[in-house]
Amino acid sequence: MSAVPAPDGGPDAGAVWHYGDPFGEQRAAADSAVVIDRSHRATLTLTGPERRSWLHTISSQHVSDQADGTVTENLNLDGQGRVEDHWIQVELGGTTYLDTEPWRGEPLVAFLRRMVFWADVAIDPAELAVLTLLGPALADTPVLDALGIDALPAESTAVALPEGGFVRRVTPAGGVELDLLVPRDQAADRRRRLEAAGVRPAGVWAHEAHRVTALRARLGVDTDERTIPHEVGWIGKAVHLDKGCYRGQETVARVHNLGKPPRMLVRLHLDGSGDRPATGDPVQAGGRTIGRLGTVVDHVDDGPIALALVKRGLPADTPLITGGEVAAAAVVDSDSLPPADTVGAGRIAVERLRGGAR
Repeated sequence: MSAVPAPDGGPDAGAVWHYGDPFGEQRAAADSAVVIDRSHRATLTLTGPERRSWLHTISSQHVSDQADGTVTENLNLDGQGRVEDHWIQVELGGTTYLDTEPWRGEPLVAFLRRMVFWADVAIDPAELAVLTLLGPALADTPVLDALGIDALPAESTAVALPEGGFVRRVTPAGGVELDLLVPRDQAADRRRRLEAAGVRPAGVWAHEAHRVTALRARLGVDTDERTIPHEVGWIGKAVHLDKGCYRGQETVARVHNLGKPPRMLVRLHLDGSGDRPATGDPVQAGGRTIGRLGTVVDHVDDGPIALALVKRGLPADTPLITGGEVAAAAVVDSDSLPPADTVGAGRIAVERLRGGAR
């Protein structure tokens, strides 16, 4: 098979985009099983007895007592509650493992080290490869044997592997999905064993199509410098609403209790008759910009689709068109719309006070 590299300058530069049959790889991810090498992701470890309590104070998730073998998502926010970093976090065997986007690895390490002060914690880059597996056949015995486990991990948990590293089960949206994090010098052998068990190699195109279908935002692609967690579905998943003080908490609490996020993440269906628009292009309605495009990808069943941050409350039937160099008609997938807005307790209290003042 001929490996086609991901586009230069894109978020997956250096990875394999596909192996000559991108739609066949997507079909295999839906019907059987594929393995996708995402080793361009940055990985790091936190060690030391105070690592969890320390990280709890500077991040959005409740991790001070994160149990061994559990998986969560976490964020670093700025003072206005805007997202600067997003990572997946695993607690296993006395070590906290983080992995994030390739371009955020060094900045995240630098930020964490600046915040240590007197805490007993060490932050180090990790030489771990990330192999992502998709598909219903991951539960079959030959695949489990190749992984070295007896059964799939429970959702949002991780198990250590006998030869080093671990396998974790991530969010269940969109079917069975595992991440295998192993020492980099083991990655090639791991792929060979999985392929011998019937798992088809696929490129990151298959993963991106899977992720867009599942409406999962990606840092720096589906987010911009103004993104707050409420806009992209990270409340609950990566933000704990009942934990103590952390940078950006005021914005998180205010939007949750009093207001509504200004934008929402939706999935768009794009006109496929011409060229594809690009990430960051404006989304327009009636000649006005009402959002921005995130990930744009061709899907085996749905054709060209994209994630977009658009003005909250935009009706699904609004005719849309992309700006930038390519003008493509677009329509919101109504199944991707967030639940109807509910009024927070704080807003109800404010309205009651206003009513009583009349």
